[in-house]
Amino acid sequence: MGTRFCLCFRPSNNINEFSDIEAGNKNKKNSLSVFSLDQLRAATSGFSSHNVVSEHAEKAPNVVYKGKLEDGRLIAVKRFTLSAWPDSRPFLEEARAAGRLSNQRLANLIGCCIEDDARLLVAEFVPNETLSKHLFQWETQPMKWAMRLRVALYVAHALEYCSSKGQALYHDLNAHRVLFDQDGNPRLSCFGLMKNSKDGKSFTNLAFTPAEFLRTGRVIPESLVYSFGTLLLNLLSGRHIPPSHALDLIRDKNFLMLMDSCLEGHFSNDDGNEMVRLASQCLQYEPHNRPDFKYIVSALFPLQEQTEVPSYVLMGFPHGNIPPKQTVLSPLGEACLRLDLARIHEILLMIGYNEDEGAQTELSFQMWTDQMQERLNFKKQGDAAFRAKEFASAIEFYTEFIDRGSIESGTLFARRCLCYLMSDMAQEALGDAMQALVQHPEWPTALYLQAAALKSLGLNNDAEQTLKDGSSLEVKKT
Repeated sequence: MGTRFCLCFRPSNNINEFSDIEAGNKNKKNSLSVFSLDQLRAATSGFSSHNVVSEHAEKAPNVVYKGKLEDGRLIAVKRFTLSAWPDSRPFLEEARAAGRLSNQRLANLIGCCIEDDARLLVAEFVPNETLSKHLFQWETQPMKWAMRLRVALYVAHALEYCSSKGQALYHDLNAHRVLFDQDGNPRLSCFGLMKNSKDGKSFTNLAFTPAEFLRTGRVIPESLVYSFGTLLLNLLSGRHIPPSHALDLIRDKNFLMLMDSCLEGHFSNDDGNEMVRLASQCLQYEPHNRPDFKYIVSALFPLQEQTEVPSYVLMGFPHGNIPPKQTVLSPLGEACLRLDLARIHEILLMIGYNEDEGAQTELSFQMWTDQMQERLNFKKQGDAAFRAKEFASAIEFYTEFIDRGSIESGTLFARRCLCYLMSDMAQEALGDAMQALVQHPEWPTALYLQAAALKSLGLNNDAEQTLKDGSSLEVKKT
């Protein structure tokens, strides 16, 4: 199995740094490990939906899961449909070609699985989300100019390395393919080194597709340079902007309209102009007019700023020996952690229906109708059964209440969730905990119960993270 390169990297002032990185990898024995389907099933908790890390979740045509091997290593597992690779031979050939590459700028491929109808790739897991998340969906602060320059350089380094090793094609390069490791350094996913499927689909959005692909349906090395140009537009503008629109702005010498407004005052006009010039070169209509990656690296290198500052500082990531925030759990959270169902029952009785804001008023108003009175009787009978610890009866009565009308109560879902847990129906309990969260998105109780259900299903890592999420909500509320 492959060796993980995870050095805390401070950018060098040496333009030959790329060569040094490559030289450092020559001693690594490149061999692609073959995993069994059972190994990967165990590593991903049975390919659990809770372990999906694909940008479009399980709606993605080929789903990526987070996993953990028996030796403790975290991995990313990309699961292809059989229709994508009906023949295992070309799949294995492409995987072997991608597996021969190893570089600090890549999230490297370490193995694959072709057992039965399975077509899976196994790569190093990179923990700190994608460029798309940090660039387009930021919550605390926009990505700094110095970090955007570094992303551009590191991705160019990765693509120059791949090209130098005979892998000049990379499919559907975009902000989803750039990942951030535990040191905050951007790394390019190895999954793009393989075709998406048997038809060689290389682009998912026609507005960002080079002209030669639209004409011929073929990808050439210069097509990748075009895609890199669209990535530069992302970094400059902080949004998805079609190349045609961007080039119109550039031609009109109105590049400030192109720039992310969050960057105002944080970059020099000279540097901004140089980045815009490089992007426009990459986006030239004719492939032969586009630069190669060796040129791109040389153009990006002099623009680098704050080279002495580690990436995790620029990104605002915790790092090193900084102690993690301690998870402080409420009594309910503690009970869910221990799966102390009797204590959970006590606390839910004590909480009552306080979290159903407005629900009691609505119920009182509608009590006048016979139909609503009948429905409320199911709720009352359910509550009585719940207090008496007659959990099977409580499930029946609560289900009748829920199924007969549109009035929704997070507390009812929470109570039925516990009844399901008491009845060894963990999957149903998880569904109700999630429904309770839909009713009250800021309700820690719903998350704590979800954690208890996950723990009952043996998904301990997911349960631990959900408990932390519940604790964070509780801290916000108090």
